[in-house]
Amino acid sequence: MIGRFVASIAVTFVALAAATANAWAHPHVWVTMHSDFLYATDGSVTGIRNSWTFDDMFSAFATMGFPKTNGTFTQQTLQPLAKVNIESLKDFDYFTYAKIDGKRDKDAFNEPLADYHLDYDPKTTLLTLHFTLPFKTQVKAKALQIEVYDPTFFIDFAMAKDNPVTLVGAPSQCKAATEKPPDVNFPTTLRLDQALVTSEANIGMGASFANKITVTCP
Repeated sequence: MIGRFVASIAVTFVALAAATANAWAHPHVWVTMHSDFLYATDGSVTGIRNSWTFDDMFSAFATMGFPKTNGTFTQQTLQPLAKVNIESLKDFDYFTYAKIDGKRDKDAFNEPLADYHLDYDPKTTLLTLHFTLPFKTQVKAKALQIEVYDPTFFIDFAMAKDNPVTLVGAPSQCKAATEKPPDVNFPTTLRLDQALVTSEANIGMGASFANKITVTCP
């Protein structure tokens, strides 16, 4: 199933990877993420603005065949790819799961806003997908927890080292904390061009490596 999302970015390679994913469940794509929690004037959370940066090898596969302008890929050039990515992410709930005051909300988000796009950094050669997930109902809670993970563990998400979470317009008493179990058995030095090897991971274990962002507003 994860192959449907990945294939929207790099069809040729991922056809092989997806075919073997059930036998070897360990990460093949790495995403570094930053999350902005967007607040209304009444102190409720209206949505989450995401920036997901893909690893170098995956970025190279994703941009194969796209023309460069002055040595880079423009947002306009990459917009069709961004559109397919966003449409495909819907099938996986955008890998984003919400708990409001400790209760899981399985239908918390609307589809992303129309301002989604892909950026390419010619210095790092990395792609970053930007999109905003609005809540269906604005959230005003003492504790809001967001988990980001791929249940199949084909994609390994990790929060940015510097300022991974920003509370935009939040009341002063609101604080954010982040948590993720270590995944030292699956180093980011493994890349897409390396042979798939047997892993201790199992399908469905992605939740064990969930990135957890908890915002408390006492």
